[in-house]
Amino acid sequence: EVQLVESGGGLVQPGGSLRLSCAASGFTFSTYPMSWVRQAPEKGLEWVSSINGDSDSIVQPDSVKGRFTISRDNAKNTVLLQMNSLKPEDTAVYYCFLTAAGRNYWGQGTQVTVSS
Repeated sequence: EVQLVESGGGLVQPGGSLRLSCAASGFTFSTYPMSWVRQAPEKGLEWVSSINGDSDSIVQPDSVKGRFTISRDNAKNTVLLQMNSLKPEDTAVYYCFLTAAGRNYWGQGTQVTVSS
């Protein structure tokens, strides 16, 4: 059974940093690309970052380039999202995201609130 468990969210002031973590289990982690997505209040899901299995391909939207860094540790079945220079518009629930065998998986999410 695929399980994705996010952690690391919280309340941070504008300009601050947070590091999100996702612990994955139930599948061969190193062979799958992993992503982070987010959902702000009353908005749809927004893709944040993706990383391939070997960590040699990373794609991100312009809205987070230069501020967010995605990484993974295949030995620990973990994917990380380092978020710097946070803005109020980054406020959302952040989810670790996997597509495997034609199905989408995500965890319970972790709340990130950027506010002074």
